[in-house]
Amino acid sequence: MNISPELLLSAYMQGIFPMAEGPDAEEVFWVDPEERGIFPLDDFHVPKKLARKIRKNPFKVTVNKAFRDVMRHCAMPTPHKDRKSTWINRTILTKYAELHDMGYAHSIECWLDDELVGGLYGVSLNGAFCGESMFHNVTDASKIALVYLVVRLKVGGYKLLDTQFVTDHLSQFGAIEIPRMEYRSRLKEALLVEDSDFYSLSEDADGSTILQSVTQTS
Repeated sequence: MNISPELLLSAYMQGIFPMAEGPDAEEVFWVDPEERGIFPLDDFHVPKKLARKIRKNPFKVTVNKAFRDVMRHCAMPTPHKDRKSTWINRTILTKYAELHDMGYAHSIECWLDDELVGGLYGVSLNGAFCGESMFHNVTDASKIALVYLVVRLKVGGYKLLDTQFVTDHLSQFGAIEIPRMEYRSRLKEALLVEDSDFYSLSEDADGSTILQSVTQTS
């Protein structure tokens, strides 16, 4: 299947996203879940233990500094951890890198001693951010990347954070499932937002600032 960046963007605007059966799969398929996972941005919850860690600024957090590296890490199966398989194949790696070059896909990175130890990436369309995948090689690195993402979206005027599916890992932060048609309605509203700005939050924001911002209303 020949997937262009334009086709990808069109699919996202309709609530559809691609996956592959595995990293070596040649083809991708389209997914449109009956129940869709989202984070209500105003009800995002940071567990107390994680909040204490964030205040200590354990990682340097950056934006779009290593998009392709984040994707490659997300594409690596980790049988000894919590990701035994991956749905990211070569086509997805290539096409999302093209979306990144076009300004539609972003990454959040966590660094420890100049080593990339965690992060996430997703697709941004007006007031909607569709989270794709995350990884961590050091405890809590992906969780902290998620918190920084949520604050960035709140400050930037976003209305929807799509998680595709809800896992135990995400539910502790307040992720919920909503029916397909409700998701499409929320997506439609978010796509009408024309003044969202992924770069409104300063990269110099420290942990205390992040925690204060995550409790503020968008």
